[in-house]
Amino acid sequence: MMKWVLFTPELYYLLMAGVFFWCSIQRHLNVRRLYVWAVVLSGVGLVVAVAAARCEGTLFFDSYRVDLFSQVFKIFLALGMFWVVVVCSELKGIDARRHAEFFFLLAVCTVAMMMLVSAVELLTIYIALELSSYSLYLLVPMRRRADEFVETGVKYFMIGSTASAFMIFGFSYLFGITGTTYVAEIMARLPGLFHEPAAVIGLVLALGGFFFKQALFPFHMWAPDVYQGAANQVTTYIATTSKIAAAAMVIRFIGFAGEGTEAFVMLLMVLSVVSMTFGNLVAIIQKDVKRLLAYSSIAHAGYMLVGILSMTPRGYASAVYYALAYLIMNFACFMVILKVADDGHNLQIKELAGLHKRSPLLAMTLMLGLFGLAGIPPTVGFTGKFFVFAAALEKGYLLLVIIAMINATISLYYYLIVIKAAYLLEPVREYGPVRVDRWTRSLSIVLVILMIYVGIFPDKFVLLAEAAAAALR
Repeated sequence: MMKWVLFTPELYYLLMAGVFFWCSIQRHLNVRRLYVWAVVLSGVGLVVAVAAARCEGTLFFDSYRVDLFSQVFKIFLALGMFWVVVVCSELKGIDARRHAEFFFLLAVCTVAMMMLVSAVELLTIYIALELSSYSLYLLVPMRRRADEFVETGVKYFMIGSTASAFMIFGFSYLFGITGTTYVAEIMARLPGLFHEPAAVIGLVLALGGFFFKQALFPFHMWAPDVYQGAANQVTTYIATTSKIAAAAMVIRFIGFAGEGTEAFVMLLMVLSVVSMTFGNLVAIIQKDVKRLLAYSSIAHAGYMLVGILSMTPRGYASAVYYALAYLIMNFACFMVILKVADDGHNLQIKELAGLHKRSPLLAMTLMLGLFGLAGIPPTVGFTGKFFVFAAALEKGYLLLVIIAMINATISLYYYLIVIKAAYLLEPVREYGPVRVDRWTRSLSIVLVILMIYVGIFPDKFVLLAEAAAAALR
């Protein structure tokens, strides 16, 4: 097999980025035609990612691994970008002359995240991570009336740059103590070096950079402001596709650790518990739907870590399944936000009052998405939590699972507040009808079916997740 075939999805998205870059330098551009091209190209990108799923091999002196794990996450990333592009038919939150730049940065960021899920060497990870981060730094202040939200973009850049600096500092320690930059060799040698402070400091700083992308406590501080300050379409991309790449990176890195030391597992447990508890408790008092989902994402990063810290094939498989479930559930919620706040403003919970009358389909999609995030059966979120908790119980982490279940119960409170607004409250003023085009209607039906079907019949998806997790070794 030709080596370049292993790089097919990345090459395709690079080509797509080139097309949008060419569009961005044109004087006159038909935004409607640009949107159609974006849908077609991202749809073909999804097909290319699926077609390349069986590719296996290594590139660039074994620093880049193409295996089932990376290919599965590339399909998730391509699916996430396709969904985000489909709901960008009007892009009212972003100035029309920047639409081509918006799609260009989405394509570049997706390429970078595809590189990230295949990278198994520190410098390769760093370059891919920075490329995706800088694309997001540019997307966040792209919102119309940017002067009101430029502070958010600057804060995101400053905090992200600081996290990146600490991460590369940690990488230097890991290289210094182990003598290699390959993750598998580092994680194999680290257990015997934990008596050296440099090994602990290096691992903690490196993981801090990864957890920053995943918005795990205490590396979460950027998430609420960025979710609120970015255009709704950009927030949708960050909350779904970007989070999937971060989860893959954490799973890959910890997956090389083998059984792990007791202190390392204890550190991950503490981060998981604090992240779940903090995210859920602060989400209760939120009135802005995007901020609520930002704190919810912090809690879900903790749930996902429950499966990862089990450090067993079943635990990694449960985290892969949970990542898919989170992509579906979270996108369903953000799609409703995009359509209800069709002028691009930040949606408040009270504005959802009477949504079941204005658009029954969107109200049902939102309800199932939130039920899934809360872990209510028979949704995909319930099955995802079940697998994650089962993996932890298998390792004997009963107390951790009890804490996670208490947190899931707490989260049900604020999710129900949103559902109550959509179904039981009457609006205090007249809101306009929600326009649901045929693309949105079709996507809503697909998401509703997926949230139920993948939850009730998870067998094939679990087998795929187990096969992807097995490729980590």
